Amino acid sequence: MRLADYPQRRYNPLADEWVLVSPHRTKRPWQGQVEKPSLDVLPRHDPSCYLCPGNERAGGVKNPDYDGVFVFPNDFAALLADAPEERMDEKGLLKAETVRGCCEVLCFSPRHDLTLPRMERTAIESVIRVWIDRCRELGSRPDVSYVQIFENRGSVMGCSNPHPHGQIWATGTVPDLPAREDRAQRARLAETGKCLLCEYVELELSKGDRIIFQNDSFVALVPFWAVWPFEAMILPKRHISSIDELSAAETADFADALKRMGTRYDNLFLASFPYSMGFHQKPTKAAADDGGKREAAWHFHVHYYPPLLRSATVRKFMVGFELLAMPQRDITAESAAERLRGLSEAHYLDGAGK
Repeated sequence: MRLADYPQRRYNPLADEWVLVSPHRTKRPWQGQVEKPSLDVLPRHDPSCYLCPGNERAGGVKNPDYDGVFVFPNDFAALLADAPEERMDEKGLLKAETVRGCCEVLCFSPRHDLTLPRMERTAIESVIRVWIDRCRELGSRPDVSYVQIFENRGSVMGCSNPHPHGQIWATGTVPDLPAREDRAQRARLAETGKCLLCEYVELELSKGDRIIFQNDSFVALVPFWAVWPFEAMILPKRHISSIDELSAAETADFADALKRMGTRYDNLFLASFPYSMGFHQKPTKAAADDGGKREAAWHFHVHYYPPLLRSATVRKFMVGFELLAMPQRDITAESAAERLRGLSEAHYLDGAGK
């Protein structure tokens, strides 16, 4: 197929859905605004920030003077551990049931002015080790079926505070998107005897046109079925089903990959690049007769969903056809990867970017 020339739909085997790609639309003229680089510098410590060390949070709770990674229960948690067990079902049309769980906030650094790509790799490794510890502890709870780690970066993605932080939600049920990926990966294993994403990584590495970068343990790429303009994934080359299976060397390589991906994003439009980033991994519980199939099927991976389209303020919106029919994009995965691949890995704020 001439993927760069004509409308096409591309299949996402992880989600069992299609996306419409219209590459010819990128030829239309653009007369929109082009922004200057964002050079705003935040203070190292903001006395009004409720995530900075020593400051007061909601309800009068005071943060400790932490000097590394800091985890605490979300003061406005979306899930509650003590929700009563209730359900309703009226003719299969009005169905609801209570869900239990917990939500935590994880501050990556005590410094208010940093982001993951501007942190030292060793500091990012510390964050990864805490992610691993929290996954193990939360995942061992009998009332938890899935642990979702994610970061919302930028106000456009609903982030209310620029202090570097992410969230961990532990849910009593497996959420819809991981559940869909669970079904797809298990079905592929049953059909072919192989891991879906192991095959996909091997195929993408052999082709190369959607690869952004790689190191010894991980590969960063724009997925063939990407919906968002500069959507990306980071995948381990070795088959692991959850973050707590990373070796020490893979943890260092994972920190390297997160830093390099974030730096390329920032250098794309010379701005602190907004996104929702999160990890998908195996559910924490499997049926007693599963026989290890979930571990064999699941391949740990990272999703980046960034909204920016042409500049630091021009965003892609899901409207019209996309809300009513199916996702659509103009920039092909191949052209997006080419742009990201060509960017410097020295951050623009450090004076050696693009």
